[in-house]
Amino acid sequence: MGTLDWIVVGAYFLVMVWIGWWSKRRIKNASDFFVAGGNVPWWLVGISHHMSGYSAAVFVGYAALAYTVGFAVYVWWALSITFACIVGTVLFAPRWPRLRKRLGIISPLEYLATRFNVATEQLLAWSGALLKVFDVAAKWTASAILLNVFADVPLVWGVLLVGGVTMVYSTIGGIWADVLTDFGQFVIQLIAAVALAIAVMARLDGVATPFTMWSQLPEGHSNPFNGTLTLGFFLAYCVIATLSYNGGTWNLAMRMISTNDGREAKRSMILSAVLYLLWPLVLFFPMWAAPILIPNLDKPDQSYALITTELLPQGLIGLVLAGMFAHTMAMTSSDSNAIASVVVRDIIPQFRKGKSFLPEKSELFFSRLITFLFITFSMIIALTSESFGGVLGLLILWFGALVGPVAVPMLFGMLPAFKRSGSSAALISTAGGLIMFALNRWVITDWITTLGANAQAWSVATPVLVSIILFTVIGWIKPENTPETDALVDSLSVDTDEEAVAIRGSAA
Repeated sequence: MGTLDWIVVGAYFLVMVWIGWWSKRRIKNASDFFVAGGNVPWWLVGISHHMSGYSAAVFVGYAALAYTVGFAVYVWWALSITFACIVGTVLFAPRWPRLRKRLGIISPLEYLATRFNVATEQLLAWSGALLKVFDVAAKWTASAILLNVFADVPLVWGVLLVGGVTMVYSTIGGIWADVLTDFGQFVIQLIAAVALAIAVMARLDGVATPFTMWSQLPEGHSNPFNGTLTLGFFLAYCVIATLSYNGGTWNLAMRMISTNDGREAKRSMILSAVLYLLWPLVLFFPMWAAPILIPNLDKPDQSYALITTELLPQGLIGLVLAGMFAHTMAMTSSDSNAIASVVVRDIIPQFRKGKSFLPEKSELFFSRLITFLFITFSMIIALTSESFGGVLGLLILWFGALVGPVAVPMLFGMLPAFKRSGSSAALISTAGGLIMFALNRWVITDWITTLGANAQAWSVATPVLVSIILFTVIGWIKPENTPETDALVDSLSVDTDEEAVAIRGSAA
């Protein structure tokens, strides 16, 4: 890192803070803070949804996988999310803004009290909030690793620096700060990633490198499935990604809620799907070429950072690092705001007399306070990340395995096919998935290791599959739907209020 690189990184941090202050002027209440009153343009939501799937973990944990297993990381990660976005375009995305219009929600869990009951809402709120701490902590850790490689900054100070800047702009700027910083990181990443790709091609075989490099890489690196990234793991992750990227990861639900209507939400999800299909091919290209450029690397999670510092001149190195920070900061700030929305709208009212929402001014104050506290707690977890298996352990074995049980009732509860599944199905399916995760993690670990390459697929897939089966079966054995819940679910199939009223009338 040279002086020019530090100037670029410092300028980026200042711009992020400025975006937060600028966004503050557009926020008058909690609805503006969390969902912008449903006024975010579809193209900005689409880019934001796409960029919210990245963080510095992509350039650390996924770079390590690209170094060790090759092309399979694209198939496992990018194609599974593309599939998830396509499914979401049809089933889930348009229902989120319709829920805002029907029930006035500004939290992705608010509707659960109406669809199921308060107990279900509270279980998912508490478990999901605790789960997200691990995911966000992994992002801070990954950013700190990159800063350590680039500039020899200790991990503790790396976590505090990136987390601290994020804390400032996300606490004051809300959803507008999130989507605008997502757009900013999209532009930065576009420039930085293309520059690095050109540098790699210049060092190797020119424009033919993306096609010729595979013969120079270790055996199996061109295969769609390799190492622990097996076909079974890919299929499992397609299910998990479908749940996560359509609202199981709450900040992504907030993106959809922030669109004007179902049509706009569909268009934003299609844009995100196209970006996931195409852009990772450019982004992962230097990671795939890394074993040629720096063979026999002891720490593959440093490969992307080492290639950058070796091939790019001053200024561009800072731009790449700023892009990596942009990923993490945008994702974690949106995660923090989503958590705050759940705490403020779903958890705090249960402790108030009459179960009422906070007054408008108090609601906005607590929205910012909870955002601040969540970021603080996740940073503490990041500083002890090795206790949870490092970056990949936090991302795959904890968040990847646990997101399904929390997301199944929330997403399936919106679909007409699951109208019979009520609060019992929701509570038992979530509990069953969490129990399965605990069994995998602490009881049957020795047996799972005998599965070899499929051990990871089992650990990630079984909790969500148990939840899906329980939610479906219990709904048929013990239906708990009512005319009111049926009418709500049916009304989410259309955009206009007139059509929704007609559907409720026919249900009645």
